[in-house]
Amino acid sequence: MPEPRILVFKNLDELSQAAAREFSSLATQSAAANGLFTVALSGGSTPKEFYQLLATPAFKIPWTRVHLFQVDERCVPPDHPQSNYKMIREALLDRAPLPAANFHRMAAEQPDREAAAENYATELRKTVGAGPGEWPRLDVIFLGMGEDGHTASLFPGTAALNERERAVCPNYVEKLKMYRLTLTLPTLNAAARAVFLVAGEAKAETVRQVLRSTDGTPPFPSQRIQPAYGSVTWYLDAAAARLL
Repeated sequence: MPEPRILVFKNLDELSQAAAREFSSLATQSAAANGLFTVALSGGSTPKEFYQLLATPAFKIPWTRVHLFQVDERCVPPDHPQSNYKMIREALLDRAPLPAANFHRMAAEQPDREAAAENYATELRKTVGAGPGEWPRLDVIFLGMGEDGHTASLFPGTAALNERERAVCPNYVEKLKMYRLTLTLPTLNAAARAVFLVAGEAKAETVRQVLRSTDGTPPFPSQRIQPAYGSVTWYLDAAAARLL
């Protein structure tokens, strides 16, 4: 796998603008070539401005050809303040002309988390056209990274890091005392492109260790994003990149 591409921007605004330009360009190319552009979006505070920009007229996106999925979701109702869906809806879905059927929400609030994960995996496979025995291959996954090096809902030391059979699974995060649903490493690593959006000085040391150190034992979850037939790009603001 090629080395990750690292792009550093002055601040979160410039990072978000660049990410929106990349999304628009890839969406146009993929829609023209394949008739479809499939993307998984993360929650958190960093991508919010990026999502808001996508909904503006400045970016020409073929929304009828775009299908959006969630990278992960907390097991809370969709209107809960901690819901990733709620943030994505308010920042993007309420503003952009994306057909309602083209956003695929993780129903993580369902009591049967295993069934919710399996249903989501089935919907993902059907939309991207994954055949029997194939991992669903998304065009792009937009990821974040926490100060502990987690990405998606794959936290250090959690069971989902070892999942090798399911495309989506529940994951209990002990330090947060919470279940989440998440795309698994095989699904994330089947993507054509993985794009990390990371901002803030508090993450600088973890960014340094993830991108410059090979001594991690075990590796940070973010270091395990290594698409077998794809690329990884890191969009960093200057504060997050200051130790590189």
